[in-house]
Parts: sequence; C-alpha cells; structure tokens
Amino acid sequence: MILKQERKPPWLKVRIQGGPQAARIEKWHRDHGLHSVCRSAACPNQGECWSRGTATFMILGNVCSRDCAFCNVAHGTPVSPDPREPAKVAAAVAELGLRHAVITSVTRDDLTDGGAAQFAALVAAIRRASPGCRVELLIPDLGGNRQALAAILAAEPDVLGHNLETVPRLYPQVRSRADYRRSLELLSRSREIAPAIAVKSGLMVGLGESRRELTEVMKDLLQAGCRLLTVGQYLPPTRDHHPLHRYVSPEEFIEIKNEGAMLGFAHVEAGPLVRSSYHAEEQFKEIIDAE
Repeated sequence: MILKQERKPPWLKVRIQGGPQAARIEKWHRDHGLHSVCRSAACPNQGECWSRGTATFMILGNVCSRDCAFCNVAHGTPVSPDPREPAKVAAAVAELGLRHAVITSVTRDDLTDGGAAQFAALVAAIRRASPGCRVELLIPDLGGNRQALAAILAAEPDVLGHNLETVPRLYPQVRSRADYRRSLELLSRSREIAPAIAVKSGLMVGLGESRRELTEVMKDLLQAGCRLLTVGQYLPPTRDHHPLHRYVSPEEFIEIKNEGAMLGFAHVEAGPLVRSSYHAEEQFKEIIDAE
C-alpha cells in the first residue's frame, strides 16, 4: 500500500539552523567548488550539522552513473575525476578544523576501480593536512572489485561504511543495478582484510519493508561483521521517486534501536531524520569507549 498522505507528521518538521559555522561551510562550497551529500541528496539535517561545523564531503563529482529510485543525486555521464580533489577536500577539512571527516561519493561504474584510487588518495591527503582528524568513508559497491576495496582499506580509514539501504526483496524496485549479496560481501571482506577498521552500514524504512525483513537484514549485517548501523525514515525527494509506504513513528525507531543493540551492534543510530553520517563522530566515540 502506497501512502496517500501529503502532510508530514510533526516529528519530521526540521527547524532551520544557521550561524557562523554553517556560513563557513557554505563559503567553502561556493569558493572551492566542493560537493557535499548534504546538498546533493537534500539531507534534512544539513542545517543542524553545518551549524555544528560538520559536513559530509562527496567526491568524484556530483553526477552518479546509476539511477537508484530513492536518491536525489543527479545521474548521467560523470566527468573524469579531478586529480586536485583530494588536496582540495583535505584543505577544507583542515581549515574547518574537523575532528571527524566523513567522505562519500557518487557511484562510478565508468571507472575500472570504481573510484577507489581517489578515496585512497583523499585519506592520505587528510592524514597529512590534519593528523588528528578521524576519517570515515561511505563507499559504493565498487562493482564487486576486490582489489579496489583492498586499495581503500590499505589507506587505513577509521570507519568503512557501505549502505544496504533496504531489504533484498525491494532491491529490484529501489536499487535495480545493485546487488544485496554483493554489498554484504563487501562489508564482510572489509572486516576480514582490516579487522581494526570499524564497519558501518545504513538502512531506510518506510519503503514497503516489513519488520521481519528488517530484522533479517540486521542479522545479515552482523554476520558480515558490521558493528555500526544507522536507520532513518525514507522521504521521497520527488513524486517520480520510489513511493513512500508509511511514516515510521519515533516510538518504533526506539524499538528498532533497542532490537539492534540486543542483536549485538556496538551502536545503532535510529530516528526519523537519521542519515548515514548523522552524529558520526559520536557513534565512533561510543564504539571506542565500548572497547
């Protein structure tokens, strides 16, 4: 059943936030031609995160080679990777004084390594420019390229994330060019190759999944070695995207969070407005404290 309701419930209303830190990040976007998932994916937490001086940088351009039915990022034919991009993003991280930098990218099926070399170069550039900054990567599936994944892990990010996004039954409608098992294998292989690097994933709810299916995905993630999980409400960017089936209440998000903790995740961030990088620094601190 597709939700007919147009009005968002009160818990999804976002108070616009700004301030000096948000203005600085906005200026960096404008002056240096940087991209962020905050903007490109129309993240509802942009104001909150920017006002706290945090942002998720998006590399390898702002045009994705895939056209997932849930995503607001533009799709089409991407341009060639910018060799200056790692240095530019590292300079932004240093200038903004970030302690925990989150880096994601569009999917680049046009590149042999899926963009792995750019990720690895960026980690190295951030380490040079900001030695005390933790680096969290949120990567695409790299087309299942094991060598590309190994190259990224060799750069030693602090967190390696890859989102499953939804339950396997909905992949044909929501992620038609992705593969659930391929994504699970990426997470599992990451844990095998670099056990010291925290593995993270993210899910959306409200696309038509059942709670039983969600539980099974969480179990699959734990089996793959995933320790950090984010769960948030799916919000269709436009009427042309995958339809919304239901709004999940804050109370049910608490149930999901508690279930994840009971199953064995080190940390679960779950809530209506939670996205992959939401409170990323706090999540990492919690997993470190647990060890």
